[in-house]
Amino acid sequence: MSGTSLDGIDFCWVEFSKNKHWDFKILAAETEAYSTEMKVQLSTAISLHQTELDNFNQEYTTYLGHRIYNFIQKHQISNLDAVCSHGHTVFHQPENGLTLQIGNLPKIADYIEQTVVCDFRVQDVALGGQGAPLVPIGDALLFPEYDFCLNLGGFANISFQNNAQRVAFDICPANITLNHYIKNLGFSYDKDGGLASQGKLSLPLLESLNQLAFYQKQPPKSLGLEWLQSEVYPLIDSFHLDIDSILRTLVEHTAKQIISVLNHHHLKQGLYTGGGALNSFLISRIEALLGQKIPIANESLIHFKEALIFAFLGVLKLRSEVNCLRSVTGARKDHSSGKIYFPHMD
Repeated sequence: MSGTSLDGIDFCWVEFSKNKHWDFKILAAETEAYSTEMKVQLSTAISLHQTELDNFNQEYTTYLGHRIYNFIQKHQISNLDAVCSHGHTVFHQPENGLTLQIGNLPKIADYIEQTVVCDFRVQDVALGGQGAPLVPIGDALLFPEYDFCLNLGGFANISFQNNAQRVAFDICPANITLNHYIKNLGFSYDKDGGLASQGKLSLPLLESLNQLAFYQKQPPKSLGLEWLQSEVYPLIDSFHLDIDSILRTLVEHTAKQIISVLNHHHLKQGLYTGGGALNSFLISRIEALLGQKIPIANESLIHFKEALIFAFLGVLKLRSEVNCLRSVTGARKDHSSGKIYFPHMD
């Protein structure tokens, strides 16, 4: 798994079993950070011409294959059913019928000498869907004991059952806006929400943020960087607040928007994952507004739930079972998405 944050590649070695319900066991999980050079290449790939992009796709597929091969060797993994790989998203424009995840070329199966399941988004976009989010089917089948699954990543997003259908959507910004402002102080993130907790809550800014048009929209709906740059950052900057107070107000905004959704849908017991689940100040504000303690997931689930679920999407594809829900993506039908590549055995 490689996400938009460009932290690196998430690896998750996992065993699935099914009796009445699906179960899983994470055997090993780690993140391999990208080099500065690779970060630059990935972040600028969207501006490459077609031939350059094709060449970079070849290069990145080899790079990814090499990293996967090393992880398999390091953990002495044998009897692998498949390697399930998301690749890295270069562009995602479902409204134009376009999405590209590099690192998903057939040669990857030959390189690592394993069956590979990958390229999970293309088919959904071809069926008129958003190609995202793809995680909710995993939420439904792997974590049925929870009323909802909340991911506190760059954006806060949620998935839950509603009238026998899985519903999922972005709620509001989370880590992405906090990290954007704390960079001005020379930090990459606000550990435990320490600086936010010292800031002064700005009620006028909070009210303005809560009135953004996105919050009146009905799902399915999603957020992106473009929205932050055009609507959110200019609004926050117009208040000329110190960084601590911006952080404090953003934490309150995130907590309030999450609570608004939970209350509206009468949701109580949730699985909280993503980096924001480790922001103890943010969690304390959600708890205060919710009026109950939030049980925090174990750390491997907080960091590797998305990688775990993409492994699961691959398992469902190998079994020709639905792994993509039209109720979530807006596609014309539920379907089994992804491509399967087998290595050429000499």
